[in-house]
Amino acid sequence: MNDIDAVEDFIEKQVYPQPGQKAQSDYRNYDNPGRETVREFYRENHKHQTLAFVRAKRAEFLELNRQRMSPFAALDFLNTLIDDSDPDIELDQLQHLLQCAEAIRADGHEDWFVLTGLLHDLGKVLCLWGQPQWAVVGDTFPVGCRFSERIVYSEFFAENPDIHDPGLNSEPGIYRPGCGLRNILMSWGHDEYLFHVMKPYLPEPALYMIRYHSFYAWHREEQYDWLCDDHDRAMLPWVRKFNPYDLYSKSPTPPDWKQLRPYYEDLIAKYLPDELAF
Repeated sequence: MNDIDAVEDFIEKQVYPQPGQKAQSDYRNYDNPGRETVREFYRENHKHQTLAFVRAKRAEFLELNRQRMSPFAALDFLNTLIDDSDPDIELDQLQHLLQCAEAIRADGHEDWFVLTGLLHDLGKVLCLWGQPQWAVVGDTFPVGCRFSERIVYSEFFAENPDIHDPGLNSEPGIYRPGCGLRNILMSWGHDEYLFHVMKPYLPEPALYMIRYHSFYAWHREEQYDWLCDDHDRAMLPWVRKFNPYDLYSKSPTPPDWKQLRPYYEDLIAKYLPDELAF
């Protein structure tokens, strides 16, 4: 799982195809997205995700003092949310999480891996507090340095003020090469937020899956390696192992949450407290 060819082979043989799913080449089709919201979403996202914006949102939310709620209360909220950035599916987010987790479970992976599939988008509860979707969902990328042209809809960065700042528009930007991803600031959204919520509870590979599963420019397009250290490179195969389940398990057929809930109640109780700090 260390390179793109291995990931694609894994997708073809173990994840894709499943009955009722569309062709592999039709996923993440941003040239011709199936939903009109997608292109406009990324225009807003790329325009507003500046270094200053990210720093402000981290200060606003990472104290985790907004609300305490059970994992199931957070999941119930996702039952009402459809991701405007997703070109592949219009089911609510709970159905996507269940499809992802069930695909992981069907392949016999560790139970914490299954739990990660169920929880990985839970940070989208940010929408509860009036956050626009462009500040919650979508592909993520570093801020404070040059934006890669391999980021989806990279042309929309032309409207981002940071590209006019020479200190932020070079490859190193504000960073030291090899500093490690933990020392960089990513565009603000549910990934970074949920990482901080889950940091006390889940194993390191699960935390990398949560924090970087939307960082396609890194784990799929092989950009930004100059920021990575050896620990990031050791964790990258876990992120790549997770990604096919996140992407290719999407199907228009919703799982039966009522039937599955008892299994996930036990699994959540094994790893998480009764309430999480959001």
